[in-house]
Amino acid sequence: MAFLDARSLIGCRHRLHLDAAHPGMLAEVREDPGVQQRREAATAHRARVRDELVAAAPADWVVIDPQLRAGERVAATMAAIESGAPRIWGALLPQEADTGRRGGVEFLLRDEDRGGYIPIIVVNHKVTDPRRPDPADFHPLTSELFQWAPRRDKHVKLRPQPRDQQRLAHLYRMLQRHGMASPALVGGAIGLAFDRILIHDLTTVLADYDQRYADRIAVVRGDLPTQPSKVPECRQCPWWVRGAPAQRPAGPEEVAERDHAGHSGAEQSNTAKPSCEGQLAVLRDVSLVAPGSRAEVLRGHGVQTIDELAAWAGDDPEDWQHGPFTEAVVTARAWIAGAPLVRRFEQVSVRRADVEVDVDLESYQEDGAYLWGTLLDGVYRPFVTWVPLPTVDEGRSFGEFWTWLMQVRADAHAAGKTFAAYCYSRTAEDKWLYESARRFAGEPGVPTHEEVRAFVDSIEWVDMFQAVTEQFICPNGKGLKKIAPVAGFHWRDAEASGEASMGWYRRAVGYDADSDLTQRTRLLEYNEDDVRATQVLRDWMTHKAVDEVPALTDFGR
Repeated sequence: MAFLDARSLIGCRHRLHLDAAHPGMLAEVREDPGVQQRREAATAHRARVRDELVAAAPADWVVIDPQLRAGERVAATMAAIESGAPRIWGALLPQEADTGRRGGVEFLLRDEDRGGYIPIIVVNHKVTDPRRPDPADFHPLTSELFQWAPRRDKHVKLRPQPRDQQRLAHLYRMLQRHGMASPALVGGAIGLAFDRILIHDLTTVLADYDQRYADRIAVVRGDLPTQPSKVPECRQCPWWVRGAPAQRPAGPEEVAERDHAGHSGAEQSNTAKPSCEGQLAVLRDVSLVAPGSRAEVLRGHGVQTIDELAAWAGDDPEDWQHGPFTEAVVTARAWIAGAPLVRRFEQVSVRRADVEVDVDLESYQEDGAYLWGTLLDGVYRPFVTWVPLPTVDEGRSFGEFWTWLMQVRADAHAAGKTFAAYCYSRTAEDKWLYESARRFAGEPGVPTHEEVRAFVDSIEWVDMFQAVTEQFICPNGKGLKKIAPVAGFHWRDAEASGEASMGWYRRAVGYDADSDLTQRTRLLEYNEDDVRATQVLRDWMTHKAVDEVPALTDFGR
């Protein structure tokens, strides 16, 4: 009997099929360290929220013991609901054999005005962003944490999280099945900030949820076929490089039994299917060069393969919303030709300066940025704290980094020289510059918000990712690990990645055992390689890219 929880409503349909069809196949596959750490962080966040909410009004709460068996948790939940408990933590709702729904919710709040319960989920991501209380077309509905009091909130803006809305709709339907859902048709989400409850109106979500759920449960039950297609999720999916298991040949008794039942006596195939990556490569599937929704649009126009996209000769599709369609065609042609990059223009340009500093940070989840690495005149300088995050010592290392960077900048200006600092994909650097300035305001060397903004908005803060995006078409992706090798740079550690560094950091600071000093060295070398990669890429773009990279005109329509 197949069941489906809300986690499976978002993401790859083909992975859902493979997981359901081969449930034991991945039992021995080691969970991605980044995924594991995010899951552990979410568990810790929910425990903190539970403890603080329950401590504020213990008499109002029924806390379902998570150590109970599933059936016992369901029984305890139903008993708490039937008794009219004002607030229930850790509810597990009854599985539905006919619909296949199953699920639980962190927080059920009794609707004292209308009856029934409102589902409130606790998530380890941001659900709102701060904003100044200025006029806006829409202000989200929020409530205080400890007293249900919905109001329009002018101090935050909504951060779209479709997975949260789908989960709340799933829980609403489960409550509705037993006549326990509040007629208010709302659900709530407590995010990472733990400062308010964001209230979602479910009236506009349920129709989409019902359609999505019907599709997904049909996939799980084997009633709908699926095919692999490259999407962002593939980067961390074990099925991307792992094929479905081979089926054993049918034995004589099984063949005879099938013959008697009127089925073909042909034996099952003993050949394992190739991995998703392998299948797509054999098919030369268009999603390899146009992943995600791009492939869906192209398939709607009869384009299934990279070769068909490369041969496109008609007008651009009217529903194409992913940049110039010409570049999609060129990407396909470059893939066929084996070209890792294509120049958009005759010349390649990147901002250069007399004094150049490369910058890269390392952070741990949302706890903070523990390392700011820099490269100046070939010398690597790390500004780091090895005190486990979160820690006030992070403010010390950040203040030292900022003071040093601004001094290098001032010295350059005083000498009549130009200055530039470089990063690769500035989103993370900008985030932690602002966050660190806010969290450690007033500490030695820590800038104000206005000082950070003046710097990141200046021409002296250069994003090499943006330079690559503007200058090149990249058939294999635009990440630094994809682009820098084209420029001749290679990392010392073959396992180096942002996800891997999460596990290295835990061992480096002794989260789970004694501190491992070798992991500190590993992190510093990884960070140093990142800033050196940015510098090598910049020099290559300046001096060699024009000669080594084919131009857009070389792949003309």
